[in-house]
Amino acid sequence: MGTTAALGNGVQISSYPLTDDERTLRDLAYPLIEPPYDRQRWYSFLNEYGIGRVFRRDWSRFDDHAYARVLMSTPFRAQEARYAQLNDDIQNDRTRVPRFFSVAARVLEMDRKREASLAAIGQASEWEQRNAIARVAENSLVVSWVQWSLLARSVAYRYALERLVLAGPTPLAAQVDRSLIALHDTIAGYRLLPGPDVAPGPGVVTLPPFDALVPFASPSAHESLPTAAAISYAD
Repeated sequence: MGTTAALGNGVQISSYPLTDDERTLRDLAYPLIEPPYDRQRWYSFLNEYGIGRVFRRDWSRFDDHAYARVLMSTPFRAQEARYAQLNDDIQNDRTRVPRFFSVAARVLEMDRKREASLAAIGQASEWEQRNAIARVAENSLVVSWVQWSLLARSVAYRYALERLVLAGPTPLAAQVDRSLIALHDTIAGYRLLPGPDVAPGPGVVTLPPFDALVPFASPSAHESLPTAAAISYAD
């Protein structure tokens, strides 16, 4: 994941071996980047264990309709099952967030110490300096990629919930809405790096501002949503 993040953002790849926390960071990041609708594919467990090493190009492109398209086109015996699937995906993400950011905080703290060591160690070779700086960049990009992904997923979940309500409203919508608000609050509480968040890939990624999410039950708030902001990888 660090290699993918680095290559996609024009950053040099570090030759240093991963620390235990750096490897765990990447393991925990994968299911927060892999779209929920890809988890049930036959190859998904291989990827999550680092065997498949697969990153599809669309994973770093923001499409707020993609999740809803899959959810609405998947056969279910009842509409309530779609609500249940959406709620499960939201809850799964919310469960994964604290552990990922706990490890991420440790990694970023160690990177701050690594940067301080670079300034203090006068005998560090150019190769050592280059690889240390590259690893710091890789780690930060992985964290930023997850922050980007979580924001994109929250927006996609909101869109899917609205489509479900239009297609078949049920009392379950309120439960899913509460789960989505809780996920958004969790994401807000665990952010470690300031924006803009980035994902691998050339060009510009368009995402709504982070504070754009509002409760589904508040139509007046939806009317005042800010327009999407273009995030350039050059920022």
